[in-house]
Amino acid sequence: MHIMEGFLPPEWSILWYLLSVPVVIYGIFRIKKITEEYPESKPLLAVSGAFMFVLSALKFPSFITGSCSHPTGNGLGAILFGPAVASVLATLVLIFQALLLAHGGISTLGANIFSMGIIGPLFAWLIYRGSQNAGLSLAISVFLAAFFGNLMTYVTTAIQLSLAFPLPSFGSALSNFMLIFAVTQIPIAIGEGILTVIIIEMLVQIRPDIFERLNIFKIKSVEEPIIEASK
Repeated sequence: MHIMEGFLPPEWSILWYLLSVPVVIYGIFRIKKITEEYPESKPLLAVSGAFMFVLSALKFPSFITGSCSHPTGNGLGAILFGPAVASVLATLVLIFQALLLAHGGISTLGANIFSMGIIGPLFAWLIYRGSQNAGLSLAISVFLAAFFGNLMTYVTTAIQLSLAFPLPSFGSALSNFMLIFAVTQIPIAIGEGILTVIIIEMLVQIRPDIFERLNIFKIKSVEEPIIEASK
């Protein structure tokens, strides 16, 4: 998913920065409010960020120049704290990966934040909330959220690349990018969904008191994520 340094034309790099920065700024205010009201949330924030960093650092060939396939890890933070907070976690992850691992880039940071830190978490959060409201189990809700959060990240990346390089047309380029990504990304998304379910269930078993205090969801009926933090 990470679009490599210098791959996008300058005008597109600037546009994605302009779209991403306001969301990240809002996310910073959300983190400040959450940590002030719920100091117990700090370990979960750290776990969410570390989960995203480790998973998204695992690169697999996507058979396409300028990008790669990998898990995103953005579903966990979106489920626990909402999409705005996940955008801040993704920004930190992407900056460190660009500077330390040469994974992604600074010129393409805005585009990568928009796909992995904004659109992916937004869909993950919406799907999780919708699944819980529909009465689905925690495991199924988390799996669907992480699965589609991953896939929508790559759909967004495909759109970004198609807009920048509409050859021979936007529609044709989008079809090509989507088909190329699908070969590796669908199996990766399934694996990420399963892993996210395992992580959530482990966290609940190890420290159910934190989830109860934060009101992320009810331990017995498992109904909803943080009410205030996700608004």
